[in-house]
Amino acid sequence: MIDVHATPAFALTRNRAICSAILLTGFGTAFGAGVPTLDTVEVEAAVDELVGSADSASVGTVPRAQLQARPIYRPGELLEEVPGLIITQHSGAGKANQYFLRGFNIDHGTDLRINFNGAPVNQRSHGHGQGYSDLNFLIPELIGDLQYTKGPYFAEQGDFASAGSVSFDYVNALPQGIAVLGVGEDGYGRAVIADTPKLGAGNLLYGHEVLHNDGPWINDDNFRKINAVLRYSQGNAQDGFSVTALGYTSKGTATNQIARRAVDSGLIGRFDTLDATDGSDTERYSLSADWRRLWTAGFTRVNAYVIRHELNLFSNFIYFLDDPVNGDQFEQADRRVTSGANASHTWLNTWGGRSVENTVGVQLQNDNIQNGLFRNAARQRLSTTRQDHIVESSGGVYFENRTQWLEQFRTVAGVRGDYYRFDVSSDNIANSGVENDTIFNPKLGLIFGPWAKTEYYLNAGSGFHSNDARGTTITLDPGADIGENLPADHVPGLVRSKGYGIGARSAIVPGLQSSLAFYVLDFDSELVFIGDAGNTEAGRKSRRVGFEFANFYKPTDWLTVDADIAFARARFRGDDVDGAGDRIPGAVEGVATLGATVDNFGPWFGAVQLRYFGPRPLIEDGSIRSAQTTLLSARVGYKITKNLRVALDGFNLLDSEDSQIDYFYTSRLPGEPAEGVGDVHFHPVESRSFRASLTATF
Repeated sequence: MIDVHATPAFALTRNRAICSAILLTGFGTAFGAGVPTLDTVEVEAAVDELVGSADSASVGTVPRAQLQARPIYRPGELLEEVPGLIITQHSGAGKANQYFLRGFNIDHGTDLRINFNGAPVNQRSHGHGQGYSDLNFLIPELIGDLQYTKGPYFAEQGDFASAGSVSFDYVNALPQGIAVLGVGEDGYGRAVIADTPKLGAGNLLYGHEVLHNDGPWINDDNFRKINAVLRYSQGNAQDGFSVTALGYTSKGTATNQIARRAVDSGLIGRFDTLDATDGSDTERYSLSADWRRLWTAGFTRVNAYVIRHELNLFSNFIYFLDDPVNGDQFEQADRRVTSGANASHTWLNTWGGRSVENTVGVQLQNDNIQNGLFRNAARQRLSTTRQDHIVESSGGVYFENRTQWLEQFRTVAGVRGDYYRFDVSSDNIANSGVENDTIFNPKLGLIFGPWAKTEYYLNAGSGFHSNDARGTTITLDPGADIGENLPADHVPGLVRSKGYGIGARSAIVPGLQSSLAFYVLDFDSELVFIGDAGNTEAGRKSRRVGFEFANFYKPTDWLTVDADIAFARARFRGDDVDGAGDRIPGAVEGVATLGATVDNFGPWFGAVQLRYFGPRPLIEDGSIRSAQTTLLSARVGYKITKNLRVALDGFNLLDSEDSQIDYFYTSRLPGEPAEGVGDVHFHPVESRSFRASLTATF
């Protein structure tokens, strides 16, 4: 254990390897709502003395207790504890969430890297969208601390991390075994059991979850999922190992976004659908291992993983625009095995009397993918748009140096290099091929202070996201009519981003921790592979400018308040050749959250969360915008005995009729002209609902 009370700010760097080793598994320095707090399991320190250990105003750790206190409608909403991050959904419960952060509509994960247990959740060259990140395999009760970064300033974070990254894992051991039984409106039912009995010199974590939910939809989701985890671990956060097996399967139908004119005309209701056969079937199985060793003056970590994932996704967004007889449902099928390994070593020394920490890391990943796009009617295949076998391999290396130059000045400098190989075997030989791409990205952080319990940061760096492998080799449009050979532009495999940030972190007010960050983030291109069409869509250069202000206040032992606000201005850069405008459709602008958590108030506990998701431009000239969305959720609980508690969660307590998400595009309803109608398409917020849970510990 590090006694931070006895450790002056200039010496914290000397102990960072130990701190980092603790942090990797959820212990040690933590950052609630983006500013430093303290995990009292490992370190004891006053709040103000922890200012001086962060590298940016845009990094942090959300403690496990804060995550467990939050009422969530779906597992992915746990990530909304990251300041400025919005998690939503435009389809059924079995599909990956939609993510919004720092002026990005990240779709299903293109510029937000999500790591679980050292392995990527983002899926490259996915059948539905680049970086597809499905979090339905999570059992929320087992999650430990959550670490996040924002901006391309961090050498360890590679692909998909330009807007930000989130890393988390399950705990190695629970304080007690748990059994949870939950029931609620709209056909909701859930059961969980988990424990960590001793086995030999280590702990055996087991957990099992079953869930059913229909939702408020006219066409019930009938969503069923099963989750299971089995982990054996020995040692501690600094010296030890773990082996983890996970399994997840789900099935269900889906109510996708619907045309506003269909509701306004009375053709369908707000919770109705225009294709009752949409939905998804998903399976995910993984095996991973993690090894950690703390040396006299360093720390080593190695982990490896293999993940098997399967998805059949059935969607119909344009209804009868292309096929007025059978409708325009399409199926996206994705089968893959992802394998990889990560290794890093950190060592401490001194240089000219200055404390220095160096880290070198290697990250390897291979995806063996079979995916396809098909035209369907009621989940029956009518034709094949394209089928592909993809082998995508990558290797990344990084080096990072931390130097404490003066008592109140330190630097973090790094460089990262990545190599990608895209091997595509398509059903159309013209779209097959092998491409390679490399990219190098420098990183730099300057940290000043602390003065008056306040620290200041300057950060700069470049990052990237990979494009879909099929976009790097495509030459002919697979969506063209039979007999047509329409050319399609291929794209580079890797797209560079550049980011700059300035910020501050302060604990000058007793009990209040605040961080303020201003940033600029540029992308060389908004290139994306359109999985719904099977081809590539090229975009212009872009720039996002914004700020984030996060606050975490603990006035008493039983009350915690957090308040965050963020705003971004997102614009295309360069020539507007078609005069469409410079707004980036769907780009998030204003976001705000206000929450309060009560615990140990006698037998009572609870939480309340207010979330504001501001309006967004839906087309390039900004003339059509989405409405704002404001949601209020809450939990009230009572500890019946030491080992038994009951809780009631309420969602959308204002019963607002806002949208989870809005789009603008052309679709065709029955009887409409062949060219279709441009319209806002929205996915409604679920109506007010309640869920009760009974939790027993043993």
